[in-house]
Order: sequence, then C-alpha cells, then structure tokens
Amino acid sequence: MKKLRVGVIYGGRSSEHEISLASAASVFLNLDRAKYEPVPIRIEPDGRWTLADRPPTAIVAAEVIQGTRESGRPGRAGRETYLAPRPGEENLVTVDRGAAVSSRPEADDHGSANARVAALGLDVVFPVLHGPYGEDGTVQGLLELADLPYVGAGVLASAVGMDKAVMKLVFTAAGLPIADSLTVLRREWRADPAATAARVLARLPLPVFVKPANLGSSVGISKVKTPGALDAALALAASYDRKIVVEAAVPLAREIECGVIGNDEPEASVPGEIIPSREFYDYEAKYLDDGSRTIIPAPITPAQTAEVQRLAVGAFRALDASGFARVDFLLDGASGALYLNEVNTLPGFTTISMFPKLWEASGLPYPALLDRLIALALERHADKQQTRTTT
Repeated sequence: MKKLRVGVIYGGRSSEHEISLASAASVFLNLDRAKYEPVPIRIEPDGRWTLADRPPTAIVAAEVIQGTRESGRPGRAGRETYLAPRPGEENLVTVDRGAAVSSRPEADDHGSANARVAALGLDVVFPVLHGPYGEDGTVQGLLELADLPYVGAGVLASAVGMDKAVMKLVFTAAGLPIADSLTVLRREWRADPAATAARVLARLPLPVFVKPANLGSSVGISKVKTPGALDAALALAASYDRKIVVEAAVPLAREIECGVIGNDEPEASVPGEIIPSREFYDYEAKYLDDGSRTIIPAPITPAQTAEVQRLAVGAFRALDASGFARVDFLLDGASGALYLNEVNTLPGFTTISMFPKLWEASGLPYPALLDRLIALALERHADKQQTRTTT
C-alpha cells in the first residue's frame, strides 16, 4: 500500500512556538512509518518557512522551552537547512514576509531564493501549530487555497476558537453556559486606564481573570483579587493582543477537560481533571514545573460526565469544528454548575498532553489517534470536493 506523505507544519510566529516543537516531536515519533512518510515543515519565529533536514525532537523542544524559561523570550533550536524539491515536482507556495504568495520561488534583493515550502507530493498536511498565525485560521486558509487536505478545524472554527471574545458570543447564541465576562480593547485601556478599570469593576465582582483574547497556553493571563492589581493585569494582556477578555472567576473552580474528534458526527472522550500546582493552570504550571497532576477519568458523577460530554460536542458543533478539539470547562465547587471555558482547536499534542491522554483512556492510543485524525482530514477534504465552485 502506498504510504501517505504527511507534511507536518510546526513552530510558528506565536509565543507558543516552543510548545509547538514539543507537540510536533511527538507526532513525528509516533507516525507509523509503514503507513506514512512525514515531511518536516518548520515556521521560524520571524515567519520564515523552511523544509527541515530533520524532524524536531523532544530533546530539542525541551532545550527551547528551558531557554524560554531562562530568558523570558521564545527560545530557538538549531536552524534546519532547506531541502530542494524533488526533480519534476512543483513548489506549493513561496512564503516571504510582506510578499505575495507565489507558486514559484523568486530571488530576493540579495539574489538568494525566498524561504519556500515544496509540495513534495503531499497527500495531507498536519498543522501542529499553537496560537496566532497557525491555530487561528491563517494557515488553514493557505491550505484551502492550495486545495490540500489538512488535519483539524477549518478557517471559521479555527478563527472563532482562537478569539475568546467571539467564541463567547457563539456559545451564548447556542445557549451554552459561560461565566460572565466583558471585552476591553487595548486602545480603550491606553486612552483612559482609570475609566476602563472602573468599567470592569462596576460590571464584574472580584476576583476576575484577565486574558489576551487571541492566545493559548495561558500566556498573558492574570488572576486579579484586588482593584490595585487590575492595571498590571490589563497591561500584561494588552502586550499580547488588541482585545482583552475579563472573566468572572468561578468559585472553587475545578478544571475539567474533554476531547472531541469527528467531522459531522463528533464524539467525546472521557473527561479528565487538571489539578494545577499553582493557584490556577498558568503557563508555568503547564510547562515549567512538574507539580501539576491530571486525573483521568475525572472524579465526577456519571450525570456530570454525561453533561460534560454533551456540552463538549455542543461546543464543537457550535463552532462548526472538524477533526479534533479539546473543550475546557470550569466546575463550580460550591454549586456544581458547569461553565464552558473555551474550545482549543489545536491542543497540545505531546504524548503526555491532556488531549491524547483523554483518548488513550477512551480506548484510542496515540498512534491510532493520529491514524484517525488523518482519516478525518481526508474524509472532510473528499466531502468538500463535492461542493460546486462554478455556476
């Protein structure tokens, strides 16, 4: 049987670049070489695309994450070299910052070829990207234009799933439960910080969470317990995004997560619970210390389990998602009320990340999960080919 050539895109321009390296390393390690021929396609932090001469490894990813921890900035591993297209094969795209997308490489002002991604006969693409410029529909749109099958949500679901402010509007329209919140624009806050803070405090009781609207991995998130801490939290979130979401904290919140896979008929995994090593599940607790724990299945009642799974599928469908997603909830420890927090359309994908662990506990081990996601990508692409594009 012919192997499928899988282009694995990883890295990216977002602050989650180093997390993408770790996810991609696991994907490369676990793709069955009897079925697939993976092609490493790396996006550098400055946006340059390269065809790597070797796939990312867990060791390199760990070094990059450690560099981020020490410097406060995304770390960098050794730069991979370019690979030329095979004889007779066309280039898929030419990617150059500020330049138009082209089907052929062009020489830049220095006479060298622009960074390029060669088609290499790709059968399917697996974007292993987290955060803006990868998880937000931008890369998905490029792949749509190239008419390539790809794993995961389409342009619309990716964009809505990235933007927490818009996502909440969609959840509300679908009748799904969310905690009270409001959205603040960076321009509004910078123009009148005092008035902005007063508006937040008049609307929401403390404590609140302050988040960049378009980011993941808990980057830029603060828990605000006193009025005096609000300005610093807004400043931090505003440094990452032009939109800031401020949410009411759920009392005694327990963090429950559920995986969903599928296209038109999605199904939910068993739920799991995160026990963070810190007051909440921030970036440090997720990636830089080993004190956080996961409990799978989550120690909740059968009725709560069924409700988590129902709402997870409902949120997936509300976004018109496809392929896979992780749906995150907050369970009120006092009342037992369940609130949707967000849908992550490209969740962390290491072998110890929550999404793969949820599905392993549901009977789908990591390599089989990769098989399923690639099959769903091909299924969705085949379905789209039935859509008329001419009158």
